[in-house]
Amino acid sequence: MQHCFSGDSVFEMLTFAKISGMSDTPTLILNHRQIEQKILRIATEIYENNYQESEIHLVGIADRGYVLAERISRALAAESQQTIHLHKLHIADEFPFEGRWETPEKVAGALEQKVVILVDDVLNSGTTLIYGTRFLLQHPLKQLITTVLVNRRHRLYPVRADYVGLTLATTLQEHISVAFEQGNDAVYLK
Repeated sequence: MQHCFSGDSVFEMLTFAKISGMSDTPTLILNHRQIEQKILRIATEIYENNYQESEIHLVGIADRGYVLAERISRALAAESQQTIHLHKLHIADEFPFEGRWETPEKVAGALEQKVVILVDDVLNSGTTLIYGTRFLLQHPLKQLITTVLVNRRHRLYPVRADYVGLTLATTLQEHISVAFEQGNDAVYLK
């Protein structure tokens, strides 16, 4: 059974998947080209709102948040003359209050009075972003901005994303997965 979708209507695709009984099969939400467009738009918004800054620090939450931060970093570097710093932050599930830097020697003091952008792939309950925010606030930042590719709106904590690629209404039982594969990125709903 084939179905042609008009445009990039995520609502139309999800409705079709549920009606046709394909709810157990992952549904493609964003393809590679669409993800590239979302990243370019996010980078443009970051630049437009921070053009006066000489440097910006992107902090990607390991693992997929860091991949997204790398992609945003490349898009920002192509668009601006700013110095873009990229950092990887690990938040352990079992000890979320004890985040750690991938390369701590590069971070010590570097964030002081700087614009810092915390990046993750999906904002679901807000748990990862709130722990990442808590960890970053140990530094005297000029500004902390949050960025996600997909926002699901199932908040347990008072955290929001300042820059979002796609906001998607889902149920708690549904799962969003982001696959960053060279030349074949995708976001799926299952």
